[in-house]
Amino acid sequence: MSSKARLLVVIAALLGLGALAFPLWEVRLGAPQYPEGLGLQIWAHTVTGIKEHDLNNINGLNHYIGMKAIHPESIPELRYMPWLIGVLVLAGIGVAAARSRRLLLGWLVGFALLGAVGLWDFWRWEYDYGHNLDMENAILIVPGMTYQPPIIGSKQLLNFTATAWPGAGAIALGLSWFLAAGVWVGTRHEGEEA
Repeated sequence: MSSKARLLVVIAALLGLGALAFPLWEVRLGAPQYPEGLGLQIWAHTVTGIKEHDLNNINGLNHYIGMKAIHPESIPELRYMPWLIGVLVLAGIGVAAARSRRLLLGWLVGFALLGAVGLWDFWRWEYDYGHNLDMENAILIVPGMTYQPPIIGSKQLLNFTATAWPGAGAIALGLSWFLAAGVWVGTRHEGEEA
């Protein structure tokens, strides 16, 4: 790879650090009784409310329908996700140092697989969260109703509209991958360097 291509791979890898500095995902809830809305930000290391009391308010509402409370310390992925992102960034810098298109392709494939597994794990967590309800202690029971929020887009959950979108951290990861993929495609006519 040329010096320019290697620099672009380093920039692509460093863009991944945005996943540590910004939320990966945002979920917003809107309802007539909450005109200002409620929301969650899912970070690589924690889950917070968009506003100061949103997480507590959401946990309180969830209690009525039998959903589990969200306690960031009980989500194991939040303990190792920052480390995975750090390894991913360092591996990308290592690929640039090695000047190898084959390693770049391997990094891109590994990156994509980690992203796919991460989205599947997020979907699986949401599924459990929205389907495995404590009906014995729920105050409001709607037979057959599940409360799984969407991964992307909007969904009506009783009188709430739940909307979920990637946050700036996930967008940074996407830009990282696409920039590195562009380098791989753009260097297809270059020979491998030692």
